[in-house]
Amino acid sequence: MDDISNLIAKAQDWAPARMAIATVVQTWGSAPRPRGSHMLVHEDGRFEGSVSGGCVENAILASAESVIISGISKLHRFGVSDGDAWEAGLPCGGEIAVMVQPLTEDGFAPALLTQIAQARARGETLAVSSDTDSGKSVAGEHAGQFINRYRPPRRLIITGAVQIAQGLAGLARELGIATTIVDPRGRFLTRERFPDAVLDDRWPDEAVAALRPDPATAVVTLSHDPKIDDPALIAALRGSTGYIAALGSRKSHAARLERLTAEGYAAHDLDRIDGPAGIDIGALGPGEIALSIAAGMIQAFNRVEAHIMEAA
Repeated sequence: MDDISNLIAKAQDWAPARMAIATVVQTWGSAPRPRGSHMLVHEDGRFEGSVSGGCVENAILASAESVIISGISKLHRFGVSDGDAWEAGLPCGGEIAVMVQPLTEDGFAPALLTQIAQARARGETLAVSSDTDSGKSVAGEHAGQFINRYRPPRRLIITGAVQIAQGLAGLARELGIATTIVDPRGRFLTRERFPDAVLDDRWPDEAVAALRPDPATAVVTLSHDPKIDDPALIAALRGSTGYIAALGSRKSHAARLERLTAEGYAAHDLDRIDGPAGIDIGALGPGEIALSIAAGMIQAFNRVEAHIMEAA
């Protein structure tokens, strides 16, 4: 699961205990965590998530204890020019503002977490606006407030249950990206080889179409078999898939483009396919190739999300 999914699951596990939620509402310079990052704090001191990668967590935990008792939100600023902030441990050269709210109706209502989870499950983005003066958060976009947009969880659909797929699925797990392995070949598609992924033995065009890839979804074909890979690519091109990639040499990719052109796809469609897949790092062996593909996928996701933020 990704960070917000983990946080929501933890909040459900900890209920009905009293909790506070800390949110990075502003950053300057080389801040360690982006705007919108969360940390959930239990009344007994346990916590989930991070607002600084460890730099100011102790200060936030102390603030959360006070917020849970008082029910009143607090806004903190940390940076290297602030003596207290330096003591808190933010030496990276950046600055952050963190709002700590009680998980109550007067702060960050627990129902908002349910709304976020439901929207993401539908493949939708939910905006939550927070007033840093009053400390209250509400669903929707409201001018003059900090707006956090909770986008659908990132997904990875891999066609071809090959060795590179094993490495790529493992990297995706560490990145909080839910992975589905599609391969009609039963001998390849086993739980032993892919312990943490969803296994789908349907034909790739059917499977990818049913999974409805969106801008937060990557489709990567790895089988080297056109009968398996091409149908998956065609299904991915029909949707708003955020990242489409195909493994193979430049020669095999050129042949692939010729086949897809014969299927009626124009150059601007085919330009969406990253082939050969991944960022060129001079990769050698399955593990390094998987790393290069994972890097290309993350780069594409971040570009898509940046474009969406600019449009908003």
